[in-house]
Amino acid sequence: MNLSDLTTESTDPRFSGIDKMSVAELAATMNGADATVPGAVAKALPEITTAIEATSERMKAGGRLVYVGAGTPGRIGVLDASECPPTFGTPPEQVFAIIAGGEGAIVSPLEGAEDDQDAAVTAVDAAGIGPLDTVVGIASSGRTPFVLAAVRRARERGALTVGLSCNTGSPLSEEAEHAIEVLVGPEVISGSTRLKAGTAQKLVLNMFSTIVMVQLGKTYGNLMVDVKASNGKLRERAVGIVRTITGAGRDQALAVLSQNGFNVKQAVVASRFDLSPQDAAARLARSGGRLRAALGEQV
Repeated sequence: MNLSDLTTESTDPRFSGIDKMSVAELAATMNGADATVPGAVAKALPEITTAIEATSERMKAGGRLVYVGAGTPGRIGVLDASECPPTFGTPPEQVFAIIAGGEGAIVSPLEGAEDDQDAAVTAVDAAGIGPLDTVVGIASSGRTPFVLAAVRRARERGALTVGLSCNTGSPLSEEAEHAIEVLVGPEVISGSTRLKAGTAQKLVLNMFSTIVMVQLGKTYGNLMVDVKASNGKLRERAVGIVRTITGAGRDQALAVLSQNGFNVKQAVVASRFDLSPQDAAARLARSGGRLRAALGEQV
């Protein structure tokens, strides 16, 4: 593999003296480099938008969103996917990640895992990837064998495929139906793509999971009405959301949430129309789970 042509592997002379900088100077240098990442993401927004639109349509039909990566990109995929159940109330199988080397690689690097193409094919097959699913391959270089093989296999199985990389004209861009190239340039430490490239990948995945969930009716305005109230903080958040939408006092909001199993949407519908939990659930179901529609508001 020839890395000399990859901007993510190149050396920027501006950073050649970082080992002689003070902590304050190096912190300012890194902060300045990181500040360029949102601009690089902005340039890729047309491609990001098209890919998210296609993903949303498949997920509305019951599809899944699957991230595939090795090393840092794989861990970023795991991180983004793992946030969806508590934030949007999704089942774990709706948004998930496949990381080279399996779950153990989340914590400890596994030698050679990113080169194992057979393992990638096996993982895609084991996940039952199909035509309604979207597979997002993430690789800073755009050349990681595990990711390329997974995207290729997913496409053979009819899935929508997206390639997210930080170099131009990469093999990943050629393999995927939708190519997203976020050109962040050389890293502060040459080749350490957990830095700007990793930040760019997290920003893009933030958009994927968040915008898809908004399209699926998982928010009411900017309120996370499908929040899974699994701890004290999230229960308090649920109380606050019900109060914001209905205007109820804290005790009233807590009572209606308790009656409705801390299901925020159901509690809001029950409060608004003075319905039993069963009738509120039925009204929500008739509205496809979309709270705005269940409240009779314009969608």
